[in-house]
Amino acid sequence: MANTDSFIEEVNEELRRDRLFRLFRKWGWIPVLLVVAIVAAAAWWEYSLAQERAASEAFGDALIAALDNDDAEARQAALSEITPTSENARVLLAMLLAGEQANGESPEEAAASLRSIAVDTALPERYRDLALLKAHMLAPQDFATAMAELDQLARPGRPYRPLAMEQQALLHVSNGDREAAIALLRLLEDDSEATPGLQQRASQLIVALESGAALQDPAPVEDTATDGSETATEEEAGAEAPVDEGEEPPAAESAPEQ
Repeated sequence: MANTDSFIEEVNEELRRDRLFRLFRKWGWIPVLLVVAIVAAAAWWEYSLAQERAASEAFGDALIAALDNDDAEARQAALSEITPTSENARVLLAMLLAGEQANGESPEEAAASLRSIAVDTALPERYRDLALLKAHMLAPQDFATAMAELDQLARPGRPYRPLAMEQQALLHVSNGDREAAIALLRLLEDDSEATPGLQQRASQLIVALESGAALQDPAPVEDTATDGSETATEEEAGAEAPVDEGEEPPAAESAPEQ
């Protein structure tokens, strides 16, 4: 009986080996293919990361080289020739170019560039809102259009809502509606999303508006006299001229005898 059981076990073992060998010959290429695919994917991922890193470094070097120019026009020309490597790079390049245009006394051109970014739906919302807010601050449009833009930015949940509310208040002030400006500033003063600096500015503006103070500097007074006015009359010059103590002042001419 012992020999019979041993023989049966050996036969079963051989059958299992044959079955396993047949399965390996039929499906053994699948694990090998999976291993090759995993190795190839890891190599491609590392290659892509290296290429992206190299492109980002080249983009950053081009930006630094462009901004190192001392001339504003040269900086604008150099920035215009840079090719962005991604959407984030395109937004950053547009912001820098708009800043150079604004510094070069071209705020309308800078605002137009920023508004072209604001209408690009392929970009994230935070970039589009930032571009629109900066465009308004550089070159605001008429009251109705500017208020519509700021209403869009001041919706709940938008990333720059407190700043848009501040710009709305300033827009109301420029339009002569101080009550609406104060109402917006009071909301901004108690807004949890506003920074402490922004809340402090809102409080100062409220105090200034309620006191009736003007929010813009008065026109400078001309020091030079106009062409038709005289700086001093002859009588004033004579009165202001010093007289020596040992010298008598000149006597007035006597009237002619009749």
